[in-house]
Amino acid sequence: MKKIGLKRFLNKENLYRIIFESDTWGGKAFDVAVMLAIILSILVAFVESMPFVAGHYKLALEVLEYVLTFFFTVEYVLRIYCSPRPRTYVLSFFGIIDLLSTLPLYLSFFLPATRYMLLLRSFRLIRVFRVFKLFAFINEGYLLLYSIRRSLNKILVYFLFVIVLVIAIGTLMFMIEGSIPGSHFTDIPTSIYWAIVTLTTVGYGDITPVTPLGRFLSAVVMILGYTIIAVPTGIVSATMIDETKKKGKDGKCPRCNQNTDLDANYCKYCGERL
Repeated sequence: MKKIGLKRFLNKENLYRIIFESDTWGGKAFDVAVMLAIILSILVAFVESMPFVAGHYKLALEVLEYVLTFFFTVEYVLRIYCSPRPRTYVLSFFGIIDLLSTLPLYLSFFLPATRYMLLLRSFRLIRVFRVFKLFAFINEGYLLLYSIRRSLNKILVYFLFVIVLVIAIGTLMFMIEGSIPGSHFTDIPTSIYWAIVTLTTVGYGDITPVTPLGRFLSAVVMILGYTIIAVPTGIVSATMIDETKKKGKDGKCPRCNQNTDLDANYCKYCGERL
């Protein structure tokens, strides 16, 4: 009986329902267990980065990290084993994240700092939307990604303009401040670095102009920085507004692509206005 039960459990179809789906009790319990393990592993990484805490519990933290890594390794192997298209899963976004979740401890034997790559496991928490059927949030995420993808060409053109702008500003500042004794603007690359820091309103303060003309240019760049930051946000926002205003085509919701009633004002699946 035990052999039959084990054989039935290791059946690819049963494993697939448990590991990849969340419609069954076993599938949902497995996903919840994985998410709890992810949260626990992230907490372990946080504690390990604090020497005054990790020093007292070093052995316990190491054992816990080995156990969690073994769990994620077995899970990854089982996902490949029961997947109908293993290659597609391995090369997918979640497949790559799942692989990276298992590697940090193994890589740390050669490169100790890579153990903190396990924080990439936090990306796997995105599955919480699928587990708890939060499809409205998933649709909003798809809308955001689609809007960014549609706006990508405009953003790239704008980014190229910003690169040219910071090169010009950095060069101009070097011409103004470079000849001043004791100036921090020692070369054009350093001046361009200052232009990027100032234009993005970060302002580290490690490089500052000392001449009146240099300070005037610095003030202009600071004010210009607010408009520079706002433009990409406006591009994506305008695209999102255009997408949300689209009406359903051929009885389908423009957001979740589900069939809707032709006389409906809202999608009955995601609530999108039609």
